Parts: sequence; C-alpha cells; structure tokens
Amino acid sequence: MIGEDEEMPRQAIRKLAPGKLVIASHNAGKVREIRELLGPFGIEPVSAAELDLPEPEETGTTFVANAELKALQAADLSGLPALADDSGLCVEALGDEPGIFSARWAGETRDFAIAMQRVEDRLAALPEGTARDAHFVCVLALAWPDGHLEWFEGRVDGTLVWPPRGGNGFGYDPVFQPLGHAETFGEMDPVAKTPLTHRARAFAQLVEAVL
Repeated sequence: MIGEDEEMPRQAIRKLAPGKLVIASHNAGKVREIRELLGPFGIEPVSAAELDLPEPEETGTTFVANAELKALQAADLSGLPALADDSGLCVEALGDEPGIFSARWAGETRDFAIAMQRVEDRLAALPEGTARDAHFVCVLALAWPDGHLEWFEGRVDGTLVWPPRGGNGFGYDPVFQPLGHAETFGEMDPVAKTPLTHRARAFAQLVEAVL
C-alpha cells in the first residue's frame, strides 16, 4: 500500500493526449469525482454508461486486477483510452474486509445503508474496545485500445463512526472520518472532500506520470 512514505510514482511509458477518455464506471458518484479531477487537463471524459458499455464481472482478487480488467474492456470496446477505478473500504479489525467486495456488501441494489450496517454489525460482535481503524484504497488503471496499461494506487486512513453522518458523498462516506478531520466524508462539501480522498491521491500520481 502507498502511505505517507510511499515510493516515487513509477514513470509511465506513454503519455495521455488531450481528447476523449472513457471513465469505465457506472457509479455516478465515482464518475463525477473523476470528472472534477480531470477538469484542468484538457481531457473530455465520457462515462461507460453514456456509451452503453457493459459492466464486466470483477473476477480479480486485488484492487489492481479488478481495475485493470475494467479499463482494458472499456478501451477495447470503445476504441478510446479508458480509466477505471477499483476502490474499497478496508476495516482493519475485520481483516481488511470488505476490501475488494465493498460494493458487493451493498447487495444487488447497491444500497450502501445495508453495507454500512453490515460493517457495524460485524464490529459490534467483536470485543468491547476493538479499534475502529479503517482505510480507503483506490487503484486507477489507465488502458489504451492496443492493451498498453498503467496503474496507480492511493490510500487514506481514518476511523469509522456510528451512526452514519452526512448526506454528501457516496458509498461508505457517511461512516468514514479521515484522520485529522472532525467531519466524515459524508459531511464534507465535495470541493473540500475531493483533494483528501484515496482517489485524489492515486490521481496525483497519474497526473505526474502521464499528463
């Protein structure tokens, strides 16, 4: 994982030229956040949903593997460069679960109220005083139609609160309070939240390497 002492970003072999870039996600919140990050760089983001691209089955066993397969499929089907995100919440007392299964804990309807309750129920079953440390991980994979691929990883540490707080953000944001802040991601204004996220940290490496 990449933390405060992370190594310098790997140098990409290929630069990303201005123009259209597929955001290989059907998650409106992720697409919105990535659009905001791409705004200053002359990139024209178009979502997989807008192109009616199918969502691949996430068969990988790591964030990297799942991000890569989503990016490669979107690039192949669209004929455009594609950026995919695979991210999740890792609760340390739960052995880093839900991890790559974060979305699946929300069920077929992607109801994250269910997912957050499931996390809380699992924590409540542990001995009193168990630490509630958690971190978000994000891997961004950038693929070209010829199969060339780069990936970048970011992490943000925090603690879990209960009950959920705030109606902003998406996913597990209402229960995640990043270290050094009094608000959860769900309470933060999106403009204040975005630079703090695991996605922004991965994106900063992407920018340095390919833009």
